Amino acid sequence: MADGAGGPTVLRILLGTQLRRLREARGISAQEAAREIRGSESKISRIELGRNAVREVDIADLLSLYGITDQAEREQLLALASQANQPGWWHRYQDVLPSWFQAYIGLEESAESIRSYDMQFVPGLLQTEEYAVAVMALGEFSIEETERLVYLRKERQRRFSSGGLRLTAIIDEVALRRPLGGAGLMRDQLQYLLDICDRPAFTLQVTPYPAGAHAAPASFSILQFATAELPDVVYVEHLTSAMYLDKTADVARYTVAMDRLGTISASPNQSKEIIRAMLEDMEGSP
Repeated sequence: MADGAGGPTVLRILLGTQLRRLREARGISAQEAAREIRGSESKISRIELGRNAVREVDIADLLSLYGITDQAEREQLLALASQANQPGWWHRYQDVLPSWFQAYIGLEESAESIRSYDMQFVPGLLQTEEYAVAVMALGEFSIEETERLVYLRKERQRRFSSGGLRLTAIIDEVALRRPLGGAGLMRDQLQYLLDICDRPAFTLQVTPYPAGAHAAPASFSILQFATAELPDVVYVEHLTSAMYLDKTADVARYTVAMDRLGTISASPNQSKEIIRAMLEDMEGSP
């Protein structure tokens, strides 16, 4: 079940989905399940949503409650629980990462494709190191924290750079024109975007400033996974928190918004011309 499914975040979600299906198929309430593991209904909810690491003894007790007596099936689910409890590679950065963003890195690590819309900055997977440093400087980070966060960002970029992730990035022209860290830094960032435009499995579109109105009030991403057992997830980041939406109705609304953005944005070839024109305008800038 877990083969090729990805990192621990996704494995926890897969495990939780399986447990919820088993519980509902037996007509057992969340309250009854909670009593079995000497916990609360909120604990069952967190387990079924894949929000937390889980104790294997709790999983064993729930499987017994749900009537799973076949040894092979029990061992498969317990092995999945064991794998889901392993820390991800980003665990060593948890001292500088907010907990709500660690979940995103886990999902990003396992996603087959990501569609993103950014209206404030160049998205993290496409930032040069100097641009990333300038973005971090806007926050209240120490020099050491900034260095660790930038290195983490470079680690995240490796999978995209190796072609292991399909990425469609729609970036508002305002974000590309917003000065950050000086003209030289912005030239290098724009040139980098131009250089990678023709990478396989990567599509870049720029939403021109005069483009029509759209329904997206903020930046967001839609993550899709290779396994059919995992729903698409919409990620919307705020200043001090984030939303993870996986309900069918929510994902559908955001998918329509993303499709609309793709329609009103410049085509990939037109987007390259927009970036080239911006670079030409910046020639001679200090």
